[in-house]
Amino acid sequence: MSWSNALVKEILKPESLIISSEIAVVIADKFPKARHHYLVLPLADIPSIFHLNRSHLPLLEELHLLARNVVEVKGLHWQDFNVGFHAEPSMQRLHLHVVSRDFVSPSLKNKKHWNSFNTELFVPYTKLYSQLEKENSISRLSKSLKDELLAKPLICNQCEFVAKNLPTLKEHLVAHLQDPKSIRKRTTSENKRTSSSP
Repeated sequence: MSWSNALVKEILKPESLIISSEIAVVIADKFPKARHHYLVLPLADIPSIFHLNRSHLPLLEELHLLARNVVEVKGLHWQDFNVGFHAEPSMQRLHLHVVSRDFVSPSLKNKKHWNSFNTELFVPYTKLYSQLEKENSISRLSKSLKDELLAKPLICNQCEFVAKNLPTLKEHLVAHLQDPKSIRKRTTSENKRTSSSP
């Protein structure tokens, strides 16, 4: 089985399931991009968002319900999560990301990882649901737009800080996690130092 089909293999393992219903399951992402990162997948063989139409709206509602359920089961807060789909998924089998907004993780290793979750390359559940309801399909982004989004600066998802590189961003995100109030006060001066650097 190829790497892109790894999710299909994973949902067949009972020990991988966190919660499940008759039509979908929740598993932990093997390479989490935040402290909490779950995937909600249908049991039906639906390769990606580009294979959806209006008939799948009830399925999406079930995926969203399970997303809420896993956050509750883990004793976490819904408002601390981003829930959505990659605009250009790399893995076979439709999957809904449920990822905490801290993005503190050793698996966050490059700019592509960051921008795939913190630009328009990540499509919120509500936006995708609305598009499917109106248009009966999900359209692909152009290659030029994808390249533009991947090349975007490393902008913090919690304040205005722009990092010069990923290690700097990751250090900044840890500071947010440890002391959310103080980090906001430091952001302006950090940005000034970054912009004045040669």
